[in-house]
Amino acid sequence: MVENMPTILLTGSAGFIGFHVAKALLETGARVIGIDDFNPYYSPDLKRARWEILCANDSFVPRELDLADRHGVEKSFRDFSPDLVCHMAAQAGVRYSLRNPYAYQRSNLEGFLNLIEQARLLPVKRFVYASSSSVYGGNTKMPYSETDPVNTPVSLYAATKRANELMAYSYTHLWGLQTVGLRFFTVYGPWGRPDMAYWSFLEAIMHQEPINIFNYGNNRRDFTYIDDVTPGVLAALFTDALGSYEIINLGNHQPVNVLDFVKTLEVLAGREAMKKMLPAQPGDVVATYADIAAARTKLGFEPKTALKDGLRHFVGWYTAHPELVLAVRNFGRSSRD
Repeated sequence: MVENMPTILLTGSAGFIGFHVAKALLETGARVIGIDDFNPYYSPDLKRARWEILCANDSFVPRELDLADRHGVEKSFRDFSPDLVCHMAAQAGVRYSLRNPYAYQRSNLEGFLNLIEQARLLPVKRFVYASSSSVYGGNTKMPYSETDPVNTPVSLYAATKRANELMAYSYTHLWGLQTVGLRFFTVYGPWGRPDMAYWSFLEAIMHQEPINIFNYGNNRRDFTYIDDVTPGVLAALFTDALGSYEIINLGNHQPVNVLDFVKTLEVLAGREAMKKMLPAQPGDVVATYADIAAARTKLGFEPKTALKDGLRHFVGWYTAHPELVLAVRNFGRSSRD
């Protein structure tokens, strides 16, 4: 698929999706300039462990950098002249955005602008970036289609992701930069994020701690396995015949009730969860459900992993890395104190 070993500048390379995309790119023979700032939103130990795996490959060039550092971003483009940009870095988390809004302004707006400006100045061949299903906000029409209106974000995180899409549009319109935004739907799997439900729920089950079930268990999520998502990202980077401005859903197209999700984790863990039923919280949406017709047509995207199989892989990874999991747990507990 990849010819002449292109150089890809990949942000968030120590993050969950970025790490898996970097591994897949390296396997194609590409040269990857991996950027990450190792911010302490969750345990940097987990991010360092991911990065160590990537650094074992000679085609991976690590670069520790905050994307809000404009001069640092400029230097990275001067030093490496990437052919493509894959922007997976962002300040994640809907609930965290309620408490720390300026982290989103710095990372998701300033950082995005610094990166896309350098991408158009070089210029790169294509700028692929992570958006989110959160942009659909309070929409009630299901499944979510890329043609649906997205003018009602219900969290600052969602608003910054929609802002990224609009910023990308302006750069495509003004400068002819080809941009591809990928709206991810609840990605999960090995080496995942400890702030996500699949990790925090399993941790609570294993330690016999209560699980907070919001909206009294009526929420549904389109859980999408990482090994299904990664080929979609690579296709967004390399597939011919994409338009100059694209927005594409990457989801499993099979929303699951959160209580059914918990039951699957209980079976895999061999323990029963202590459920604490609570009302909906600010910023949450009731359901996510991806229309993936565009991804199928344009990217050849086809999710194959059933939730029970994906969670089995995650639980297996979790139990195989006790020291790392403990370090992540201790970091999370200390950061909450």
